[in-house]
Amino acid sequence: MTHRQNFASLSSGTDYEQLANRFRPIFARIAEGAVERERTRTLPREPIEWLKKAGFGAVRVPVEAGGAGASLPQLVQLLIELAEADSNIPQALRGHFAFVEDRLNAPAGSARDVWFKRFVNGELVGNAWTEVGAVKIGDVVTKVSPADGEWHLNGRKYYSTGSIFADWIDVFARRSDTHGDVIAAVSTHQPGVRQYDDWDGFGQRTTGSGTSEFVDAVVEADNVIDFSTRFKYQTALYQLVLLAVLAGIGRAVERDVARQVRERTRIFSHGNAPLVSQDVQIQQVVGQISAQVYAAEITAIRAAEPAQRAYIARFGGDEQAERQANIDAEIESAKAQVVVADLVIRAASDLFNALGASGVGESKALDRHWRNARTAATHNPLIYKAKVIGDWVINGTEPPYVWQIGGSPAAK
Repeated sequence: MTHRQNFASLSSGTDYEQLANRFRPIFARIAEGAVERERTRTLPREPIEWLKKAGFGAVRVPVEAGGAGASLPQLVQLLIELAEADSNIPQALRGHFAFVEDRLNAPAGSARDVWFKRFVNGELVGNAWTEVGAVKIGDVVTKVSPADGEWHLNGRKYYSTGSIFADWIDVFARRSDTHGDVIAAVSTHQPGVRQYDDWDGFGQRTTGSGTSEFVDAVVEADNVIDFSTRFKYQTALYQLVLLAVLAGIGRAVERDVARQVRERTRIFSHGNAPLVSQDVQIQQVVGQISAQVYAAEITAIRAAEPAQRAYIARFGGDEQAERQANIDAEIESAKAQVVVADLVIRAASDLFNALGASGVGESKALDRHWRNARTAATHNPLIYKAKVIGDWVINGTEPPYVWQIGGSPAAK
């Protein structure tokens, strides 16, 4: 069902440079500590606090509600700049911006206004959807149950990206009474919520993507939200954040390889110039990386346009236009994912073709770019994204908007 709203009150875009200039000094401070956090595996708690206090989590909130009114392409562009400083941080905020988007798509009213106020006040939302272990695909072990006029949440989630930094967690759960799937937005400021930094991936090490446990955690009734009302282009939105992460990693690769080559004084006897910076073959390597990063960034920003159209169409009363925008959002984000992942992973590897053996020194942590890009690109298998695209192009098959992972019924 659609509902109409005054289009002037929607987040349709703002002056990007003015918006970005609010946060660029913070991005610069974040970049200063990125290598040390990587080397020591230190969670970016302080940098995220800087962003919270500066209103970063409210950039998509409409201006009339106290936010910046940014469009989705502008959000992606902003996340790319942040990812260049530290790619872990925009990924840690992925669940937050997805929940913000869901509230943007919710009907106008006091319940939505409460969340807008929270976002503007700097409160962040984490993510806890995936269960691991012996959970069969389609099953949801995490349960939310009515109890004495409130709701209690019980379960255990992994890959709960960003939740360790958050004030709230967007939890995918199942009602114990009706067995319907819901989102339970649970406050982290209570003893029933326990979080662990036990993410053991070789990349994106400080995203806080570990375990969240819920033991009779209290959930307000207004925050038990029927999953069927979730905004349609949610999968595309999650991919857009990862695209921004990848494109930002690419920008960091370009920045670091140029700096390393520019400052290098050692040369090979069989090189082409008295300085590495003047060697035409090295220039070619750096030029190729720059071109790949350019294509990745432009593709990521362009891929956000249909999701913005889907958001606007949500309030336009034209169901067919909204359906097509949602299809476009899913297909175009998938196309971008397939291409951008390849471009950035290749750039992060080619970086070392321009450097000597000193380039692999742990003090520089240049390997983090490849590890982080490979990890971000692995979240949703590229082969399945390509398959969805192909099925749409060949057969006109509408893409899936929700998918799950879990144990196979065929496994023994």
